[in-house]
Amino acid sequence: MSEVSKNSLSTREKTRKLTMFSMFLTLELLLFLVPYLGYIPVGPINATTLHIPVILCAIFMGPAYGAGLGFVFGLSSLLKNTFMPTITSFVFSPFVEIGGLKGNGWSLWIAIGPRILLGVIAYYLFVALAKAIKKPGLAAGLAAALSTFIHTLMVMGSIYLFFGKEYAQARQVAESAVLGLIGGVIAVNGVAELIVSAILVFVVYQVSKGFMKKRKTNA
Repeated sequence: MSEVSKNSLSTREKTRKLTMFSMFLTLELLLFLVPYLGYIPVGPINATTLHIPVILCAIFMGPAYGAGLGFVFGLSSLLKNTFMPTITSFVFSPFVEIGGLKGNGWSLWIAIGPRILLGVIAYYLFVALAKAIKKPGLAAGLAAALSTFIHTLMVMGSIYLFFGKEYAQARQVAESAVLGLIGGVIAVNGVAELIVSAILVFVVYQVSKGFMKKRKTNA
């Protein structure tokens, strides 16, 4: 292959990746900007669907792109909790003070860190599961479920570790009860997000795979 052809293929591949990432980024921003679509209020906390584009991006494009979109997810969480705070927003933003309870540097980790790692974890889970079960569509759904649950554990576990006492105070429960409270959030919100992400990622992967096969057939 000539140098010109190699450069042409490289340019086309870069353009394809940029276009695909732009699509995922647009979807992520749409979920963030449309009320009750990306962040769904459940009492003083929010269930979310913004993890789904991050997982899809990671599976289709790799861990670097997944982590990049995860950063956007985390930044959206930081912005939402800063400018539209609830009683527990201080755990996601160092710029918020609610009833004398203030966020700090760990708030940035909780808002952004697990979301970046989500994009990395989802990719490697997908690769491992695809090799193990030989069914990429099912592997995509399972990777979505597992990475969503790990993401929820990272977020809620970090809240317990760094803001356990303050979180209990904000939710008006005894400090000894905060672990059970966080466990309840994981059991309810985490499982709901897990199921939704598994189904949607499986469907999108299967549809995309069928579309790609059809394109190759017609080419």
